[in-house]
Amino acid sequence: MRDDSQPEPDAMPPMAGSLLLAHPTMEDPNFRRSVVLLTAHSADDGSLGVVVNRPLGKTLGEHDPGLSDSDLAHIPLYAGGPVSSSQMILAAWKWAPEDGTFKLYFGIDGDKARKLMQEQNGYQLFGFLGHSGWTEGQLDAELDQGAWLVSPLSQEMDDLEGEDVWRAIISRESPEMRLLADEPDDPSMN
Repeated sequence: MRDDSQPEPDAMPPMAGSLLLAHPTMEDPNFRRSVVLLTAHSADDGSLGVVVNRPLGKTLGEHDPGLSDSDLAHIPLYAGGPVSSSQMILAAWKWAPEDGTFKLYFGIDGDKARKLMQEQNGYQLFGFLGHSGWTEGQLDAELDQGAWLVSPLSQEMDDLEGEDVWRAIISRESPEMRLLADEPDDPSMN
């Protein structure tokens, strides 16, 4: 963590649609080397997001046998965060490079997910068990402590998996972050 209590002057402020990158020194097992897609952020109401780089290695159909024969069975599942970890959140997004946008549907129901799949318009669907949440002022305090870096959205969310997503995005932040991201867990392995 940084020694000073002020965010860096050129640091990007948190906002819905940005990524939170766990600082390389974060040891909280819920967020170590995580990338959180921030879906809501308000100074008054707090913040909400989902961890996008913790695949569970199973699909919605494998998680819920009642959906094993449904058209939603193939949706990959992720550990979205430590809050309400038994709650399922469906999301769909797509990158639109032609106009430089990222289109997101968050907290959709099965009917909306099916509609997006049927329209074959490039949306990828994801299921998240749980979410990440911060009360009023909590995320700002953690940012001031240096626990998180705020980053714009990145295609690596889709192109890579697991810690590789975190490592690729955080390595672009600065040469120092690149070095810290590549440090082994056990310094004697250096």
